[in-house]
Amino acid sequence: MHFAIMGAGAVGCYFGGMLARAGHPVTLIGRESHVAAFRAHGLRLQATTFDEYVPVSATTDPIGVKDADVVLFCVKSTDTETAGAQIRPHLKPGAVVMSLQNGVDNAPRLADVLGRAVIPAVVYVACGMAGPGHVQHHGRGELVIRPYDGDQALIATCAQAGVTVTTSDNVEGELWAKLVINCAYNALSALTRQPYARLVTFDGMWDVMRDIQRECLAVAAADGITLPGDTWAAIENIARTMPTQLSSTARDMMRGHPSEIDHINGYVLRRAALHGLPVPANRLLHTLVRALETAA
Repeated sequence: MHFAIMGAGAVGCYFGGMLARAGHPVTLIGRESHVAAFRAHGLRLQATTFDEYVPVSATTDPIGVKDADVVLFCVKSTDTETAGAQIRPHLKPGAVVMSLQNGVDNAPRLADVLGRAVIPAVVYVACGMAGPGHVQHHGRGELVIRPYDGDQALIATCAQAGVTVTTSDNVEGELWAKLVINCAYNALSALTRQPYARLVTFDGMWDVMRDIQRECLAVAAADGITLPGDTWAAIENIARTMPTQLSSTARDMMRGHPSEIDHINGYVLRRAALHGLPVPANRLLHTLVRALETAA
């Protein structure tokens, strides 16, 4: 099974690296600095139990998707339409396109651009780019996807590579559950520049996260979304299972890159406005992050 990773950042490099390490053909499509490193010595995959250089194919050109049976689409939510248009002319007719992105609406947005079905995936992994061509894994590494014809082959392939993939008939609810976690952690980690385990030790932080969670659940209910499981337990669990992780918003802001805050707390704001619901905690976090981005 040939994989292409559109957006060779932390998430794309982790899953692409795990698949390549298991012997599957993987093409990483990313920035020049990373591609140069991949070509020079492979992808450095620094996981919790090993640290290896993994041979991969790499390019900066979206034509790199042309031979892929499965395309893992891992670009920032702000770049969904642009990157989708770049890969559209090069996709094989039978290729499976899977969105591994933050937020809940990327798959339908990408499907509109591509004119074909896109499989939404919920990503649970703690990782970050530690340098050009170097991904550092901090914990977990699971995907939850919507079922599709042929999904068992993908599940078996990923299992052989050490990646757990499960299916859900309520993937929209699963995406919302992940959104609640992101709303609780991403902006707060960015504003304090603290990893998750340290973040939650500050006085009052759990109470702030409770406020964010309640607002998100109210908006989800107004949208008719049924969230699986206990979202508060999931929020608490993140600090235990990803203790050293800085949020993607924190990493973006520290590097001077635009964040995805408009697709996290900002998405909750937009949905809340449609229902006339107050979401002051989400509004404050969104406003502060945007203000700091603008000032920078």
